[in-house]
Amino acid sequence: MNVIDYAQHQAQDAIEFAVRTGSAVRRTPRLHDFDAPLMVVLVILLAIGVLMVASASMPLAAQNLDTPWHYLVRQFFYVIGGLAVFGLMVRVPTAAWQDAGPHLLLITVLLLALVLIPGVGVQVNGAVRWIGAGPVRIQVSELGKLFVIVYLAGYLVRHPVELRSGFGGFARPMILVMLISVLLLMEPDFGSASIIVGVTLAMLFLGGVQLRVFVPLFVGVAAMMALLIRFEPYRWARLTNFLDPWADPYNGGYQLTQSLIAIGRGDWAGVGIGNSMQKLLFLPEAHTDFVFAIYAEEFGFLGSVVLIGLYAFLVWRGYRIGAAAEQVGRMFGAYCAYGISFWLGVQALVNFGVNMGVLPTKGLTLPLISYGGSSLLVTCAALALLMRVDYERRELEKNANGGAHRTTFGDERSGGAA
Repeated sequence: MNVIDYAQHQAQDAIEFAVRTGSAVRRTPRLHDFDAPLMVVLVILLAIGVLMVASASMPLAAQNLDTPWHYLVRQFFYVIGGLAVFGLMVRVPTAAWQDAGPHLLLITVLLLALVLIPGVGVQVNGAVRWIGAGPVRIQVSELGKLFVIVYLAGYLVRHPVELRSGFGGFARPMILVMLISVLLLMEPDFGSASIIVGVTLAMLFLGGVQLRVFVPLFVGVAAMMALLIRFEPYRWARLTNFLDPWADPYNGGYQLTQSLIAIGRGDWAGVGIGNSMQKLLFLPEAHTDFVFAIYAEEFGFLGSVVLIGLYAFLVWRGYRIGAAAEQVGRMFGAYCAYGISFWLGVQALVNFGVNMGVLPTKGLTLPLISYGGSSLLVTCAALALLMRVDYERRELEKNANGGAHRTTFGDERSGGAA
């Protein structure tokens, strides 16, 4: 081996060691280190959220509370808290997330069980989904969405052979996720359970599960969810009302018909910010689940296309980050990016569909825009993890290019516990 080859070999070994130990990315990231387009979209969506919560919530707050600014003030502080969470979480190495994955899943199960204990869980609109005291409440299902993704990403890295070779590697995470889903259904929270199961199936499919195993289980899960809808009266009523909301516009179809009226009033360019009529106590949950209907009324078809485009860009950028991480062998980060992108994309799509009458009514927020602290804080944490995946990949590539030559990195760890 000549001197040049030896130097190249030593440089490659140093890069490989830096990847495994994380020393290549110990520098604290700065604002200019992040994906600039994704940061811009995040800020725009947060700003739209504050604006729409202010517009949609004022009549409700003025009627039921001391001030029309109640929900706006709280949402503003949620945004500040979300940005603080983002700033903290983006400093956490992906290796730390990977190590914590099983513990985070255990925390999810324990918290979901606590929610169901009388006196601990907080009931709102007939559902017990929150833990807290006084004004501070945590919706555990929001934490569960992120924690399940982190756990699954680590599982896919630790057990690639078992996952691709038979049913056992596929069944173990599915059993855990089904346990979480059962706890969610007991709250009840069918929407979050559906999102978590959908994200799980998507990630396992990307992890390389054989089709002969995946297809039957996918069909089985779909059939189980259909049965849960058919034999639960209120879910079945939502489905039938969704099919023809105008048949009962003042009872079962009321919320959807009011949403459709709001969207129809928006026409092409909207009635203008603050000029919505449906927010004047006609449309229930105007600042939470149905905030998009108020947005469409005030900004019209063109504004709605822009908003949908922002979410589409966020999802596309997330998949690009995942694909780039996968190309350099950073599989944990890649799976996290894919899972987060799928989760946010599907949840936004479901919210749009519900508001427009394309899907049955479901209690799912519009990420970063709907009123609520748990959803906003967890979404900011998820996007911080997404940014961290991209940051570490670029830092490692920079080290590789600064060495002998660019190389394909091995992932941090494989094998180990379930």
